[in-house]
Amino acid sequence: MPDTASTEALRASTPFPHRHLLGIAQLSPPDILNLLDRAEAMIPVSRQERKSLPTLSGKTQINLFFEASTRTQGSFEIAGKRLGALVVNMSVRTSSVSKGETLIDTAATLNAMQPDVIIVRHSAAGAVELLSQKVGCSVINAGDGAHEHPTQALLDALTIRRHKGRLAGLTVAICGDIAHSRVARSNLLLLGALNVRTRVVAPRTLLPRGIDQLATEVHTDMEAGLRDADVVMMLRLQHERASGRMIPSVREYYRFYGLDEEKLGFARPDAIVMHPGPMNRGVEIDPAIADGSRSVITEQVEMGVAVRMAVLDALLSGGAR
Repeated sequence: MPDTASTEALRASTPFPHRHLLGIAQLSPPDILNLLDRAEAMIPVSRQERKSLPTLSGKTQINLFFEASTRTQGSFEIAGKRLGALVVNMSVRTSSVSKGETLIDTAATLNAMQPDVIIVRHSAAGAVELLSQKVGCSVINAGDGAHEHPTQALLDALTIRRHKGRLAGLTVAICGDIAHSRVARSNLLLLGALNVRTRVVAPRTLLPRGIDQLATEVHTDMEAGLRDADVVMMLRLQHERASGRMIPSVREYYRFYGLDEEKLGFARPDAIVMHPGPMNRGVEIDPAIADGSRSVITEQVEMGVAVRMAVLDALLSGGAR
């Protein structure tokens, strides 16, 4: 099968040097390109009639999600199954964790089951790295607090590269709730490493300290932030932040920072629109834009499966052990 051959050739020529994927910060530019190229090779697998490879046959994958995430968890589950792994979803709400078991106890319990990889989402920054120190298998960060979400940044980069043909030299505007977004942080780290010009656009109350150390430019005005951008990436406004001192009201937020036709007009005519989901339609993005011809939001979901297949393949078939 050509898809299998291309994947095997990529694995043989460019082994992945890491045991875990805890964040973009740990990756060099060649590491990032390695994963993007692997993901590119996985796309045809997901589009063919028989969507499977025997790559991870005999391997056990545990999805350990302390936070609900239908999109990310489902994507990792599909990715593992398409590579032939035995995939187990741990229901944290009904496990001993809800009865007071600590994360370290959970790690010890799972480690005794001899898994090959654990995918973890947790509300606390650093929890995934702590767990990785207590188990003998590979660990993948599926989002930890406001820290990082590495596979989201990888799938975003893959989507951009497929549409624009490159990453270096592009201008990407990331707009919205920057202060509480692990997606923004991972994207800024990845895009910055690959010589992309990054802009963040948000009200001052949603800009974290030190953001100017990660982004090329920082803006509080959508016209300036979107001017001649190649990519407009909107972020979810967390409803729990949408009151009090963060923003005056959702209506006011949409007026000044919601992406509509007028604001999108400041970007390049061929600019693409992205959103990591789930979307608050009519809050951070106009439904007509979300469903319009320049939106690549659905494609981001497809690329998510390819990227997660690539990460699993890299760690379990060609990674450092």
